[in-house]
Amino acid sequence: MEAGKNYYWCYFGQSKSQPFCDGSHKGGSFVPIKYNANESDAVYFCSCKGSANGALCDGSHKNSV
Repeated sequence: MEAGKNYYWCYFGQSKSQPFCDGSHKGGSFVPIKYNANESDAVYFCSCKGSANGALCDGSHKNSV
């Protein structure tokens, strides 16, 4: 991620550009979660949508098997 940029994480799950929002939620009740990169660094976004840490992966996917 690039410092100072905002990213929008899709928790709706229908975005074609997972894990980022592509606007597929429009017209529904879902809204993307804004993530502000405070520093340039690698970030692991949640793809399973089960993280208790919002947009960031907390390893919850390991418990779903």
